[in-house]
This record gives sequence, C-alpha cells and structure tokens, in this order.
Amino acid sequence: MKSLKKQAWIHHQAAKKHKQLTHHQSAGIPGRHLWRILATWVISSSMMLGGPVFADMASNNMTYSQLLQKIEQGKVTKIEVDPALRTAKVRLEGQKSTDAMMVVSLFEYNPELLEQVRAKKVDFEIKPSTDNSAAMGLAVNLLVIFIVLGVLMMMLRRSTQSQGNAMNFGKSRARFQMEAKTGVMFDDVAGIEEAKEELQEVVMFLKKPERFTAIGAKIPKGVLLIGPPGTGKTLLAKAIAGEAGVPFFSISGSEFVEMFVGVGASRVRDLFKKAKEHAPCIVFIDEIDAVGRQRGAGIGGGNDEREQTLNQLLTEMDGFEGNNGVIIIAATNRPDVLDTALLRPGRFDRQVMVDLPSYKGRLGILQVHARNKKLDMEVSLETIARRTPGFSGADLSNLLNEAAILTARRRKETITNLEINDAIDRITIGLKLNPLLDSKKKWMTAYHEVGHALVATLLPNSDPVEKVTIIPRSGGIEGFTSFTLDDEMVDSEGLRSRALMLSRITVALGGRAAEAEIYGPDEIDTGAGSDIRQVTALARDMVTLYGMSELGPVALESPNNEVFLGRDWMARSEYSEDMAAKIDRQVRAIAFLCYEESRRLIRENRHLIDRLVEILLDKETIEGDEFRQIVGQYVKLPEKLSISKR
Repeated sequence: MKSLKKQAWIHHQAAKKHKQLTHHQSAGIPGRHLWRILATWVISSSMMLGGPVFADMASNNMTYSQLLQKIEQGKVTKIEVDPALRTAKVRLEGQKSTDAMMVVSLFEYNPELLEQVRAKKVDFEIKPSTDNSAAMGLAVNLLVIFIVLGVLMMMLRRSTQSQGNAMNFGKSRARFQMEAKTGVMFDDVAGIEEAKEELQEVVMFLKKPERFTAIGAKIPKGVLLIGPPGTGKTLLAKAIAGEAGVPFFSISGSEFVEMFVGVGASRVRDLFKKAKEHAPCIVFIDEIDAVGRQRGAGIGGGNDEREQTLNQLLTEMDGFEGNNGVIIIAATNRPDVLDTALLRPGRFDRQVMVDLPSYKGRLGILQVHARNKKLDMEVSLETIARRTPGFSGADLSNLLNEAAILTARRRKETITNLEINDAIDRITIGLKLNPLLDSKKKWMTAYHEVGHALVATLLPNSDPVEKVTIIPRSGGIEGFTSFTLDDEMVDSEGLRSRALMLSRITVALGGRAAEAEIYGPDEIDTGAGSDIRQVTALARDMVTLYGMSELGPVALESPNNEVFLGRDWMARSEYSEDMAAKIDRQVRAIAFLCYEESRRLIRENRHLIDRLVEILLDKETIEGDEFRQIVGQYVKLPEKLSISKR
C-alpha cells in the first residue's frame, strides 16, 4: 500500500512538471496546437462573462493521482479516454448519467492506469475527438501560397504600369474637360472690361462661326494674355471656356519640358492632335514663357529640349488649316522674353493687355468678392477701392479674405472698417507688433513719421496723408506713414508730372530732415535707408528716362533693361563716362534740393511738429483727416492741385 501511494505521488509530481513544461512550450505556439489557443480564449471569455460556470467546470477536474486512488478504491465505474486531447472523462459511483463526468489530464504514456483498469475491470472506452491539426496545417500552407501569389501579382502589375508609363511618357498632360465646367463666367470677372470686350469675339466665333466665315473673316489662331501676376489672366481664360461651352484643354508651359530630349515635342504633338479631334475647342497654356523663351540666347547655348519643344509648338500653330475651331490662349507676365517667331501673325497675332485695375475696376472686383462676405453697413467699397491703387484682383480678394479672418478671430458678426484697415496694413506693411516702450527710439520714430506727414500736408503737389502710426510692424518697420494715391492725383503706374515727382522725393526725405533738425546731424539713424533708396531711384528716372533735368529731353537708359540669359551681357553702355558723371551730379542735385526744402518746412513749423509728436506719442496712430485738422489750426493748408490744374 505504501509503495502504491509513493508511486502515485511520483506520478503526481511528474504531472505537475509536465504541465509547467507544456506551458513554457506554448509560447512557441506550434501550428498543430493552434486550436488550443482558441479554446483558451473561449474559456477566458466565458470566465469573464460568467464566473459561476467557470467555478462549476473547475469542480469537475481531477488529478491523475486522485484517479488512480479512486480506481483502487473501486469508486470508478467508467472511463472515456481522448488520445488527441490527452484527457479522460471519469464517472464515479453514485453519479447519474446526466451528471457531468470528471475530467483528468493524462500523460503521453499511462501504463499504470491501464494496469489498474484491468485489475479492477473498469468500463474503459477510447473516444478520439476530431484532430484538426492536419487541416490547420493545410490552411496555413495555403495562406502562405496565396500571400506569395499576391506579392507576385503586385510586382507584375507595377511592371506593367511602368511599361505603360514609358509608352505614355510623351503623351500630353493637359487637363481636359469635354464641357466647360469651370464655373466661371464673364460676370465673375471684373476690373478688366477692355480685355473682356476683346475676347467677346472669340466666344462668338466658337458659338456662331458662320457669322465670321460668311464674310471671309478669320479669327485669330492665338491670343496672348499679358499682364502682371494676379490680374486675372487664368480667370479670364476660364471665363472664355465657361461662356463658349466648348471642350477646354488646360496645361502649364513647364509641363512640356522634361529632362529627356524629345519628350516635350511629343507632348505638343499629342496635345494638338487631341485638340483637332475635339474642335471647336480652347487650348489654354499658362506661363508660356517657360517654353517660349527666345531661342539661341544665353552664354554657352540654350536648352536643346526647350528649343525643340518651342519649334514643335511653332510648327503646330502654323499648321492649322483655315478656321478649324481650335483657339490657343496663352498667359504670361514676361512678354519681353518670348521668341519673336511666337508673336508673328498666324500664331499669337493678338495680344490682350490685362493690366492692374483702375478705380472702377477695383470697385467691380470688390463687389464680386464681397458677394459671400458679411459686411457691416458702415463699410464702403468705394472707399476701399480708392485706398487700394496698385492692387491686383488677387490682392483685393486676399484683402477681403484677411478681413473676414480677423472678424472671425475677434468673434464679430460682420466685417467692420477696423478689420478692413487692419487687413490693408497687414498686406501692405506687415503684421502688427507690440508698441515701442517710452524711450529715445520711440521719440525719434515719432519725429521721423511726423516729418513725412507734415511735409506731405504742406506741399500742394503731394499725395494726401492717410495714416501716421508708430506701432511697429514685422520686417523691422518701427512706424510708417501711408498716403492715399488717388487716381485723379495720378498713381505710380500712370502719368506723373515733374512737380509730383519732386514732391514725392521731398516727402520721402521729410523723416531724415526732421531727425537732423531736432537731434542734429550726428544723431540721425539708419531708419531712413529705404527712403533714400526710393529717392535715388526716382531722381535717376527723372534724369535718365524722363528728361526732367538740365541734361535735356534725352533718354539715356532703357526701362526694364535687365540681363536676360546673356542677351545683353556684352551690350555696350548707352552713354560715355563723362555723361555718367553728369548723370550722377544731376541725381545728387535733385536729392539735395528736395532735402533742403524738407528741412526748411520742418524748421519753419518747429512748434507744430512738437505738438504733433506729443499727440502721436499719446495716441500712437493719427488718421489723415485728424492730422490735417490739427495742422489746419496752426497754418493755412495749401490747395491740393488736380491734374487739370497742373
């Protein structure tokens, strides 16, 4: 009996070690025991969802040693062994057939169990469960095969696409629309009425070509839109497509040029082939100067690929047969660099200027962009249009958008004049910074800005002051004085009289003059650097371009005389060294004359400038009307001359 108990104890310890060993081996997760992991997960879920059920299952477990003892005591009536699971289900005496059988974990070899069963003649039965290890192994192998096949298919597809891209490398990349869905009409384009009138006949030809062909008229094959950036050239091309309702090809000039020679020319051929198939249609080439620059220019030769592309473009444009309904519209802001063969009749034989808008144009643009903006009743678009000379359509759109952003940031319901003014200052001057502390720097900034504003107010030919402020802006701007460049006072892009240019030079030197009069020549600072550069440029233009000096009405330089790809690299000087010295003396004479005039005005109104500086230091910003009202209390304001009075 003792030997039997000892043997049972040994078997019990062996079973515990076997369980620990199988637990450590399970970390490897053999494929043939994968179903055990799933069973463990199911059991764990059942344990979390129902504790009592798990408790009942735990109560039905029996150790191997307890089984041997029960068999020896004759309390076991039936044993069902599952070799695959290595478990045995045991029914004890007194249990009903409906009661759950006890579960015992077995070893791989159980000779003592078989001996006990034979000795006690226990009902012994082997009931193997379904072994899914082979099926699981097959499924895993099939999964690996499918993954390998999938990777091979992806590699094959990429190889096919790369071959297709290689075959389509010379195809045109133009965005194509069978119908004009640009959503832009002529009513959405404002400020360029003259350009719209010129392009109305293009729309009419696309809609009713028989009206022109009946009398033998031919529509221009190419229309070149020329103008500064942001004036609406691309928008105008979209409006033409929207009005005509014909197929619309859109491509950029840079998309023709590639590193491989011949690709650009192939794309040009493909583009025009597609255009002829869908005639009548519009082909829009944006930034055509990227491919249409002058051939043979530059040091060391030109770009062979770009020149071949341009040659193909010239050939295709000249190869149109009659009025086939294909119209080329191109846009550029550098017409001076285009090849002359591109501009001859039969190609781009019509040039439409899309210039910066005038007052009426700016008002129309503001009305278009203000449709979806919530403006306050006090906001006047006419005032905004007068305050923004030189703004393009893109600038005006950005202006209203910045004002809307500031309104949302300040949690207001509508856009007020404050947001409009801040948006204008942010676009033209820069981001507002913290005010300067009360120091000598702040006082000098105040005298500098008041010097500009006072000189401008006292001169009859100067632009009216709009605002004076000493609030610093980003970019190193300590303060600024802005002016209203009224169209009737002639803006910087139109006609300018000699009196107006001299007044602008005098006003630009007003800040330096105030510093010199108040603090002395030794205390002037670098704040007038940009003013002096502006003065030098204006004075030199008066001498060399406009004949407004003692040298007489002689143009000594050419406007926009820029070196383009070496074309003017070796060009000779347009005047002698002796004439260059005379030009320098005339430029200095104009600058010194205006500087002395500024100092005289500051010196004669010293008491007034001190009063204005005190008010500016207190308020930090003085509007133009208030500034003129204060000056009018001390001196008589001159009458601002209009163009008709000059």
